[in-house]
Amino acid sequence: MIRVLVADDEPMVRTGVRAILSTAPDIDVVAEAARCDEAVRQARTHLPHVAVLDIRMPGGDGIEAAAEIRRTVPGTAVVMLTTFGQDDYILRALGDGGATGFLIKSGEPEELIAGVRAVAGGAAYLSPKVAARVVAHLASGAGAAASRRAAARGRLDTLTTREREVLIHLAAGLSNRQIGRRLDLAEGTVKAHVSSILTRLGVGNRAAAAVTAHEAGLGQP
Repeated sequence: MIRVLVADDEPMVRTGVRAILSTAPDIDVVAEAARCDEAVRQARTHLPHVAVLDIRMPGGDGIEAAAEIRRTVPGTAVVMLTTFGQDDYILRALGDGGATGFLIKSGEPEELIAGVRAVAGGAAYLSPKVAARVVAHLASGAGAAASRRAAARGRLDTLTTREREVLIHLAAGLSNRQIGRRLDLAEGTVKAHVSSILTRLGVGNRAAAAVTAHEAGLGQP
């Protein structure tokens, strides 16, 4: 059973997220919070597998709360809930917050369940709208777009053929186990490839690697 903490300062959003997650037989919402500091306390108390956090809440900074949860409860993965117009926060969450999942509040319910399951399994999950938004923000301006895409492709050129195959599936939100099944590789081998990919791309987590893949236009499997 995947234990989940839901943190959002809007009661209706928390209720909606809980209701959606309750439809999944393998997910159990064990705690809720309306503030950043409360979310950190609840995570320490309940030790959830996944914390679903609003990217902006009172009582602190949502990204700092994510980072604190990742630091003090390393077994808890973080999914950030975002709205359009919060691109800078998303970029900060990728780097400083250690989040591995990003979802749009107005997205489909199935995305929320898929995102929680993905990060609980050790994968990264980017809502397609979030990925497109981040890439568009990073590449704002024609010249900047070409430059960033060229830079991303240049970083991908440092990967081996197998690592590129692994990255394609990683960017699609698959866990190491799922990637191993697709490519007929041992899970430990996939883990080693992912570690190498992060090092070669110069990124700190799977979500950031997925953004680089999307930015470079790497095809989906």
